[in-house]
Amino acid sequence: MPDYLRRRLLMAMALSPMLPALRAQAAPSVDITRIITIEWFPTELLMALGVMPMGTAEIYQYKLWVGEPKLPATTVDVGLRTEPNLELMIQMKPSLILYSTGYGPAKEKIERIAPVMGFASNNADGKPLTHARNSLMQLAECLNVVPQAQRHLADFDAWMAQAKARLSHRAKRPLLLMSILDPRHTLVFGKGSLFLEVMDQLGIENAWQGETNFWGSAVVGIERLASMKNVDAICFDHGDDALVEQVTSTPLWNSLSFVREKRFRRVPQVWFYGATLSAMRFCHLLDTALGEA
Repeated sequence: MPDYLRRRLLMAMALSPMLPALRAQAAPSVDITRIITIEWFPTELLMALGVMPMGTAEIYQYKLWVGEPKLPATTVDVGLRTEPNLELMIQMKPSLILYSTGYGPAKEKIERIAPVMGFASNNADGKPLTHARNSLMQLAECLNVVPQAQRHLADFDAWMAQAKARLSHRAKRPLLLMSILDPRHTLVFGKGSLFLEVMDQLGIENAWQGETNFWGSAVVGIERLASMKNVDAICFDHGDDALVEQVTSTPLWNSLSFVREKRFRRVPQVWFYGATLSAMRFCHLLDTALGEA
């Protein structure tokens, strides 16, 4: 059979309305070696449980924007987070597909390939870290690895306590968090963000008190940072050295208070909309950047 006909047949079989019911009867348990994640929040939840995804989306972008935890070299790239390669996913025969609700392909498309489980990286309560902890336990129950989740959360709490003790000696200046997007705009983080909930636990004041979106971030003109006085500032990199060099060489940038006072630090990438592992990486970066501040 020609390859293109075989691909069409596989797609037709996967989209059959009867297939989910048949699969549910045939596969009562999840093979944790055959899980696909099509968004980075559930990818992180899975890896926090010590389970590596068989496939995930946008691996190149993951390396730029997330960085850690590192994906195994064997992880298959299943395409875009918004439009994954359904045909490839069919061929991979996953036991479970994890996705983010409200982002990416419609649930109806992917649940015809395998059982699915969706997670929201945030909700209306503005407590994404708390929400992530709850999501981790839900996934652990689904995969029958609850002890691993409990152990991870205990380790996380210990990590946070140690980070708070280490950072308690820094000067009590508010902290501005940003990532440069283009020559005129930066992404800042405030109310409702993962970072703010972490900083609240660490006893660090967030310098950005302005507007934020549902995910706790806002795109603002760099000129608005001129109002930031007596603050520390850190900028998350994401493979954008040329852009950062362009921005930081401008008169506007060099007129900013935190730049003139040498309170600006660049740090490696960390996923802005992640879970406990991102929070731990964030703490580590704060410790490195501000430990002597």
